[in-house]
Amino acid sequence: MTTSAEPYGEIVQRDFGGLGRTVVHEDELLRHPTYTRFLHWTVAIFFFAALLSGLAVYSPWTFRWLAPLFGGGPMTRFLHPWFGVGFIIVWLFQFINWRRVMTWTEADSKWLRGIKRYVKNEDKVEPEYVGFYNGGQKLQFWEIVFGGLVLLITGLLIWFPETTGRIAVAVSYVLHDIAALIMLGGIFVHIYLSTIGQPGTLRAMTRGVVTRAWAWTNHPAWYRDATGRDPRADYEEARRRLARRKQAIQDFERGDVNPNPDRLPTDSQRR
Repeated sequence: MTTSAEPYGEIVQRDFGGLGRTVVHEDELLRHPTYTRFLHWTVAIFFFAALLSGLAVYSPWTFRWLAPLFGGGPMTRFLHPWFGVGFIIVWLFQFINWRRVMTWTEADSKWLRGIKRYVKNEDKVEPEYVGFYNGGQKLQFWEIVFGGLVLLITGLLIWFPETTGRIAVAVSYVLHDIAALIMLGGIFVHIYLSTIGQPGTLRAMTRGVVTRAWAWTNHPAWYRDATGRDPRADYEEARRRLARRKQAIQDFERGDVNPNPDRLPTDSQRR
């Protein structure tokens, strides 16, 4: 027997032509639907395929161990530009998908002026004006856009040397390598912030959801838009609840057999 009723405490979001399914539990917010996650991971696959094959081509004496992954040296040289084409095509769809939320605003300039505090992790929560993406995330987006254009143009010039000329090819090699290294550095930062730097971020691109605490901590303006609630008020309330819970545990450990703690805080309230 089947039923169309939604499971208790969760909402099932469907998109991507009905193929995608994102489960949003109580105390979670939908961050990235299936379509966005599909594009993100497809872009990542093509990027690293192009990167690894490019390293094997660029410096075979150092990265010759990578060539067998793609079927040997000649096959690696053949596949590398096609990996690049795949990256550009999928990234075009990602650009269309994100172009509106990545528009630069005065709030992003304000965030950038305070980037030292962000790097030093001096604030418990981000400023209230930080929306769906902060200024740093938008900078990386546009870095990939312009870096991808450089890789595309120079890659085509290198791919067809007989029609571009020796000088153009030589310059293209230099610009191609520089753009790739800059993008690689940005990817390392992206991976760090998505895992160790901001715990709870990775689930946004795996399950598609984040906790409410993650939202009011890292993107307060988006939290306000998504829930209609005051992010600072909810943050302070979560702190008070957690403090009362800790006090109740201490009272119990001291022998108070009749403590009156609030219910256990949810995952999002443990920040």
